[in-house]
This record gives sequence, C-alpha cells and structure tokens, in this order.
Amino acid sequence: MNRKVAICRKSARHAALLLLAAVSTLSVTAPTTQAARLANPVAVFSGIDKITGRITTFDVYIGETVQFGALQVTPRVCYSRDDTEAQKTTSFVEVEEITLDRKIRRIFTGWMFADSPGLNAVEHPVYDVWLQSCKAKSDLPPPDSASNSQ
Repeated sequence: MNRKVAICRKSARHAALLLLAAVSTLSVTAPTTQAARLANPVAVFSGIDKITGRITTFDVYIGETVQFGALQVTPRVCYSRDDTEAQKTTSFVEVEEITLDRKIRRIFTGWMFADSPGLNAVEHPVYDVWLQSCKAKSDLPPPDSASNSQ
C-alpha cells in the first residue's frame, strides 16, 4: 500500500473519531426539552353528511365506538399537551363502514391530527370525519356508567 494513502486514511479515521467525540459530547451536555404528552379520556370529532350538508361535532370516549351515519368511529388514544406548550393534538382512530348488505368493513386505521384535519381525515363518499380536539371531560356519561344506569 502506498504510504501517502495509508497516512491519509489514518488521518481521516482520526478526524472522524474526533468529530464523533465532539458530537456525542454536545448531545450529552445539551439540555433536552420535550413537551409532555397528556393522554385524554375523550376525543372530539366533527363529521359532515355531504348529502344534507350538516356538520356534527361529537364526543367519543377512548375505546368506545360511536356511530356517525354509516360509519363507526373508535378512538384508541387521544394525546394533547398542557396549556403552556404549543398544541399538538393527535388521536389513533379506527373507522369502519356499515355497508348496504350489513357487513362491517374497516376503511381507516391511523393517526389523525387536529392541526392538520385534511392530512388524515376519513373521506367517504357520503361522510367525512376529522379530529377536533381531546379533552378530560365530556357532558356525556362514560360508557360504563351509561350501561349501569339502565
């Protein structure tokens, strides 16, 4: 091997190690700030019936399934941030359609973002559904207390 090439490779390795050490030192000493995610028991959705043009806002408890037209909406989690942080409200949602022959077909599974409703909203020929917000309380009773009161 040529001596100049060996020296250049050795210098390049040495420089790379120094750079790696500098970067790792910065990442260790730099303070990390990450906004705390708050899990909420209620997700707030809006939906539009495209035939009537009516927009409806509805609360859904996490794990509960609510029917909006021919769609069944089930949020699995709903996260927000406290009031001192920039709001980033997200929810993992499953949406199923009840077809005309009474079969249930999953049409959406994924994250919805309240600050970008068009990004992952449910778009159906008749109904659209999107996340509005998350909240700690609802005027509606939780699913367990609703079944106990009957």
